[in-house]
Amino acid sequence: MGKSKYERELEKAYDDLRSIEKERDRDRNDLRNFFLGLLMFGAGLFLVLQNARVTSSWGYGGHIFSIGSWGVPNGMIMLPVLIGIVMLFMMEKKLFGWIVTILGIIFILLTIIMSVRITWITTSAYMFIIMFGLVAAGGGLMLRVLFRKK
Repeated sequence: MGKSKYERELEKAYDDLRSIEKERDRDRNDLRNFFLGLLMFGAGLFLVLQNARVTSSWGYGGHIFSIGSWGVPNGMIMLPVLIGIVMLFMMEKKLFGWIVTILGIIFILLTIIMSVRITWITTSAYMFIIMFGLVAAGGGLMLRVLFRKK
């Protein structure tokens, strides 16, 4: 004999409940995979950055960069900031003084950043594979969760 109307509705409600539980479990797995990927990505990036040596030539030789055959001395880099500070105290409308001061500070930061040199410390092939493998696997896990079709 066939199932009654109530039994069919009960089975449908039970199937709906099972699909909701499966979706909740999948969401938990996605959250776990994302944080596992984030942890792996962070650990790999930490190891990569531990094997990079950062040096700067700022201040060595007395010149930051050259314009033609004339090298710009380190002290000349400070000149726009000093002029801007003087302008802040001398002018009634301080807008131009602030612009010169801020541009001078930006110029100093850019010259420091441009003088940075990053070199790679010699490491074993095993460590190289571990470092970049962690970065790639962690990034892959995070991207899989972020761009999963729902």
